[in-house]
Amino acid sequence: SHARVAVSRRVFVALGAKKEENTSGRGSMDEDRLGIRIRSEVVEIVKDPKGLVGVSIGGGHPYCPCVYVVQIFEGSPVDVDGRIKCGDEIVAVNGKSVKGDRKSNVAQLIQKAANPVKMTVNHLEVEPERGKTMDIVMKKIKHKMVEFMETDTADALGLSRAILCNDPLLKKMNILENNGNLYKTLVDELTFLLRTTTKIAEMQKVFGDAFCEVGAHESEVNVAEALTQFGNSHRLLEKRQEEAVKQLTPLVKDLSTYVEHAIPDTQLTVKKYLDVKYEYLSYCLKLKEMDDEEMELLSLGDPLYRVETGNYEYRVMLRCRQDSRAKFVMMRNDVMVKIELVDQKHVRDMAMQLSRFAQSFKTCQADCAAILESTTTMPLEIDIAQKIAGTTVQKIDDGEIDEAEEALPDQMESVNLLDIEEDDGAGGYQPLPTQGNDLIDIS
Repeated sequence: SHARVAVSRRVFVALGAKKEENTSGRGSMDEDRLGIRIRSEVVEIVKDPKGLVGVSIGGGHPYCPCVYVVQIFEGSPVDVDGRIKCGDEIVAVNGKSVKGDRKSNVAQLIQKAANPVKMTVNHLEVEPERGKTMDIVMKKIKHKMVEFMETDTADALGLSRAILCNDPLLKKMNILENNGNLYKTLVDELTFLLRTTTKIAEMQKVFGDAFCEVGAHESEVNVAEALTQFGNSHRLLEKRQEEAVKQLTPLVKDLSTYVEHAIPDTQLTVKKYLDVKYEYLSYCLKLKEMDDEEMELLSLGDPLYRVETGNYEYRVMLRCRQDSRAKFVMMRNDVMVKIELVDQKHVRDMAMQLSRFAQSFKTCQADCAAILESTTTMPLEIDIAQKIAGTTVQKIDDGEIDEAEEALPDQMESVNLLDIEEDDGAGGYQPLPTQGNDLIDIS
């Protein structure tokens, strides 16, 4: 303990803290403000019907020269006023000094004072970063580890998960994750269904084009009309299904928005909330350790140096815990509201979107069935072998005609096909001369 006193006094001198006499009766011990600035103010508070202002105070005689605010109750007159914060020192009540007095006497003095009560307060001007020590950082890491531990493992390591497991927000998060998995599976299935419908529509178009082409080359009028009508029906099926896919694609994108944006955004907010929560729990744990340390040394009759010099380190942690709790409550409310909105969107949109999808698909199938029913069906007989043979003969004849047409100009130079100058009595014309084979044989 002597080493701790020596170090603390060197820090006191280096920071140039203001010295004040201690009236607690335990000798002259100066306040060690740790370089913290103090701002005095007279605050007027209207007490509640029970004569209370809504604060819990600590310190005071016989160990601490300062009487300070430990906790402010939510919704109390001091909380509504907002000027007094945790860690602030109460110097006087209605002009009567309470410096170094017992905290029980200060509480009675406030309760018996006339309404409204005027309290002279020394405010601590502390930056929030001052309390974020390495110890707080390590405690945050510890809480993050405990969050994902099994209960048996945490108990075996001597770590408590009660304050984490009893958080109803965790149940909301589990529901949100289950909804996200459901939406992801649903979006995958609906996307696969739309892609399959698109491929079927494309094949129906190819099928219809093939029938229309066959009908265009058919010599029989009835057969040609039947094939063309059948092909056009399949083309209409393709158009109707493409329209249905275009109508349902935005619906699937709306469902995917829930998975890609709503849930990740909520999870990011929850992540920020958990960080603030771990910080708040770390300050609570730090204050609990400081209280235990103080009680342990007091039981041995050796008060702590920080307590005898105003307990400013403890009061800084009180202020940081209050600020952290305010952030924690605000983030918690935001997360609860966001999760509630996302859950309502899930309940409302799931039924509506699936109903729209089923209705659109039902209408599409009914229209496709009507298109096929309007198509006239009749038995057709097509001699495929004859068609193939006719096509082969036509190709051969076309080849011979091409060869004859190429040979025709050379033969026209040596042969006079028509001679109308000579007129004999054989009928006015001469037969064409033949040189081996005829030029074109179309017999």
